[in-house]
Amino acid sequence: MSEIDILSFGETMAMLVAEQTGELATVEHFHKRIAGADSNVAIGLSRLGFNVAWLSRVGNDSLGRFVVETLIREGLDCSHVDVDVDNQHPTGFQFKSRNDDGSDPQVEYFRRGSAASRLSPQSITDRLLSARHLHATGIPPALSASTREMSFELMTRMRNAGRSVSFDPNLRPSLWASEREMIGEINRLAALAHWVLPGLSEGRLLTGFEDPADIAAFYLDQGAEAVAIKLGPQGAYYRTHLASGFVAGVPVAHVVDTVGAGDGFAVGMISALLEHQSFAEAVQRANWIGSRAVQSRGDMEGLPTRAELFSEFEAAIAGKPAPTRVGGGNAIFDIPEIPVGAGLPAMRP
Repeated sequence: MSEIDILSFGETMAMLVAEQTGELATVEHFHKRIAGADSNVAIGLSRLGFNVAWLSRVGNDSLGRFVVETLIREGLDCSHVDVDVDNQHPTGFQFKSRNDDGSDPQVEYFRRGSAASRLSPQSITDRLLSARHLHATGIPPALSASTREMSFELMTRMRNAGRSVSFDPNLRPSLWASEREMIGEINRLAALAHWVLPGLSEGRLLTGFEDPADIAAFYLDQGAEAVAIKLGPQGAYYRTHLASGFVAGVPVAHVVDTVGAGDGFAVGMISALLEHQSFAEAVQRANWIGSRAVQSRGDMEGLPTRAELFSEFEAAIAGKPAPTRVGGGNAIFDIPEIPVGAGLPAMRP
């Protein structure tokens, strides 16, 4: 069995995407794909050459078989995906509208009581804990009490074992009993991560601060090693204990589908940091992959392969080091930065 570079976990749903614009109720033809923020990131990292293990559950149904077969084709190790053989908990699915004007699509979820919501700490194995890195989001802990317990267990054990841990809040308010509970639990999970990756609106809700610098400081004070805050088309703000700065976004002439941009950002951050690039360089890659994601229809179709990364991104930034803001002033300086995670286990690209 090959060594696990990255462990990711959560729910992959079947997704029925409208083939024409308009209200979902009036659409007659759909295309079947898969969806799920956690598995989007796993797929993106697999395409970049990492060995990625996927921990999940699916129903004993055709949609579950479709999900697993698709993930395997994408190179994920699905040996830890269980099938709910009692036929009581089906595979979750969703409908997604088609918007040709670049606006956010309409999405309707059918996931309550799904097989993935039955994940629990008992799903964790010693082999999974041997992974060098863990990526987690705020979606699994919102699915059920048992998935929340598993999220805390995984993040705690991996961090205590000296593994690197990344966390994207990926807020899903409709899945939580209350906003207060969501904020409290998500911030508790974020405190277990080395790298925290919220969007600006998420960070404002979770911390009560408006400014990206203050949001980042909140998570650094909780124990994070570094924070990157997504600013949409404007790019991203990052802050470590050593430096901070803004990295401009990548211009996009035509936005096709906004879903998956944040997942692409996470792919860029995690892959670059595990290759021991600086945090500023990681944000630069993350912005580019996020911009690439919105130019393709589908949640993960725009995520690049390693060859595409080298041919497109590396050529675009050749000779252009990422800018770093220092000293809290307005000036931008190009300075060397100590790679975040330098003391953590090395990863092969």
